[in-house]
Amino acid sequence: MPKIELTPAERQELRARAHALRPVVTIADNGLTPNVLTELERSLQAHELIKVRLQGIEREEREALLTGICDRLDAAPVQRIGNILVIWRAKREEKAPTTPAPAPQNPATAKSAAAFAAAARRAALAKAAAEQKRSDNRHRNLPRSQPPRSRTSPRGGR
Repeated sequence: MPKIELTPAERQELRARAHALRPVVTIADNGLTPNVLTELERSLQAHELIKVRLQGIEREEREALLTGICDRLDAAPVQRIGNILVIWRAKREEKAPTTPAPAPQNPATAKSAAAFAAAARRAALAKAAAEQKRSDNRHRNLPRSQPPRSRTSPRGGR
């Protein structure tokens, strides 16, 4: 596939979006293993824009690793700062599942779903009625104000 080229304006916008992101994949001494590539693919499909942390990899190897990732995953390099790589790729169209259409529900399942919904409505109404009753009782049982006590004695005397 042809390499994705970003314009400076696109790159600037993607760098701004990537600022708040945290690295989703960490690549260590083992490099680009099939599992790491699979995880990068999954992350790019889910988020489009990702950060990758590199640990224990020399400067020259980092640049080669970035171009290798982008070539294998048909992605565009956005930025490389120290041990952090920022990579972007537009989401790919997901293939439609080849499973057959779901069978129509049998009447018992539909009836039980309707019964479940009705029970949930009844429970919500009962809860609301209990809250209303509790609220009304709070307003009736408010303490009456008491006359101020004297400061000289706890009994209110002199």
